[in-house]
Parts: sequence; structure tokens; C-alpha cells
Amino acid sequence: MQKFFKFLMLVAFQTFAWNSIAQDGTIYPLDAPKEPNAIPLGTGSVKDQPAPETWFRQWGDPMARNISQATLTPFLPEKGKATGAAVIVAPGGGFRWLSMGNEGWEVAEALAKKGIAAFVLKYRLFPTAESLEDFKAWMNRPRPAPAKTDDPSKPATPPSPFQMDLSNQLADAEAAYAMILKNAQAWGVDTQRIGMIGFSAGAGLTMHATLNSKTMKLAFIGPIYGGMGPVKVPENAPPMFNVIASDDFLFNSQFGIIESWFKAGRPVEFHLYQNGGHGFGLGNPNRTSNKWFDAFMHWLNVNKFLVSK
Repeated sequence: MQKFFKFLMLVAFQTFAWNSIAQDGTIYPLDAPKEPNAIPLGTGSVKDQPAPETWFRQWGDPMARNISQATLTPFLPEKGKATGAAVIVAPGGGFRWLSMGNEGWEVAEALAKKGIAAFVLKYRLFPTAESLEDFKAWMNRPRPAPAKTDDPSKPATPPSPFQMDLSNQLADAEAAYAMILKNAQAWGVDTQRIGMIGFSAGAGLTMHATLNSKTMKLAFIGPIYGGMGPVKVPENAPPMFNVIASDDFLFNSQFGIIESWFKAGRPVEFHLYQNGGHGFGLGNPNRTSNKWFDAFMHWLNVNKFLVSK
């Protein structure tokens, strides 16, 4: 069942990669921004990577692709405001690019303002074309949607068979967690209150780490508009805060992951918003999903993640 969830999740992310450009926004070249606080994680490179890391802008958001060296960027609260809680933030982008602004830096800044130490994980990606024009062509090429099935025990059939090995991404997440543990005192982090949230593919990585990591002991998780298929919940799985909009293609009337957590007797909070689409980050104008961050803060507070236990 766990492999089935992972397969469905990755099919959905790949489908988003195929269709997102056609739906909106032009891709513009972008000079790589300075990242003075980014700390190399030293987890290695990407096999058969033909191109260097490059950036582009779409919908006004800075995005990176061909990432072959993972980094972690701390966003620490002002002195006197720190709660001791910490969150690893994993942006999305179908494992082919990362939405660094909308789903990374902006989220981390919002968390830091609430007294939470936030750490943006720029994890390694699968290769894309070196030139921006070839990348655009690859994104825009016509792709049939996955074939639907009425049998929940059988995965949707993708346009062409593919496999995604997330060992690099998991290693990056584990290295990020280890780095936070190592620097916990300097960064004002309570090692018992380290959580992880992710968006789209980043939600998939958050869930993948929760289900498969042998070294990460996450206190809580927040998959935001990620895959909704059922999973096999580990014993003592962390409390989960889950968000998705009803008009998000990844929802598709699925409640599997919520049901899995509930049946396992693990704490779960689920927010299904009327609208918001996919990739809304902290929020878009006039969408009900814009209040999810406030709800997340309330959830953390009620569950005493913002105070020492």
C-alpha cells in the first residue's frame, strides 16, 4: 500500500509538471539569487547531471532547477521571540524544480515571525534540459492524462512507465535534520520539537521521510497540497496537519491518507478548503485556503509544540 501511495503521488506530480506551463505564466530567465546563509549539506551530487543549477521566474516566483548540491538555509526568530520549535520547509516542483520563494523562503519567514526556527531545504532534483528553451519545450509538450481506474487497489496508468528513486531527496532531508540537531543549541532549537512541512512534491518528500527514514524523529508533519492516497502508518507516527483545496487536481475526492492516520490512532487534523487550486503557498487573492497558515499556528499552539513540555 505504501508503494501504491508513492506511485500515485509521483504520477500526480509528474502530471502537474507536464501541464502547469500550459495553464498559466510565461517562464523567464533569472540570474541565480545570492543565498548567503545557505549551508551545504554535503550529501553528494546527482548522477548523470548534464547541466548546472539554473533559475527561472514564473508567476513572479523564483524557481531553481538542476539542483545537484543540497543546502539548508536557516530563518531564525528574533531574540526573545523564539519558542524553541523548528520546522524543515520543503518546497515543491515535481522533483524537477523548486518553488523557492512561494513555498520556501516566504513560508520560512512567516514561521520565524511566529518564533519558530525555519530551515528551507533545497534538495537535489532530477535533471532537466540545460537550455531554458529546451526546458520550456519539455514542459509544454502534449501529454495524455493518466488513465483513470475505478478500482482503488490499482494505480492510475501513467502516459509512459517511469520510476522515481527518492534516495537522494531522503538523504538530503536526513542531513538537514542531523544538521539541526548538531546546531540545536546555537540555533535555539528544542530537539524534541522539530517538525517538517512540505508543499506538493515537498509534501511528498515530507511523507516519504515520515514513512521511510530511520534517523528522523519528527515531532509533527504538515503535508500541504500533497498526495492523498492511503499509506501504511508507522507506529508512533507524528501528528499530522494536512491541507488541500477541493479544486486541486491532487485531491480528486480522496481521503486515503487522512483515513490511514485516523485508523492508526494517530493525531490528524485535515483542512479541505473550498478553493485555492494547487501551489497557493501562503495564499492567493480571494481564496478560502488563505487561512491555512493561521490554522496551522493554532494547531501547533493547542498541541503545545510552541512551548517546552
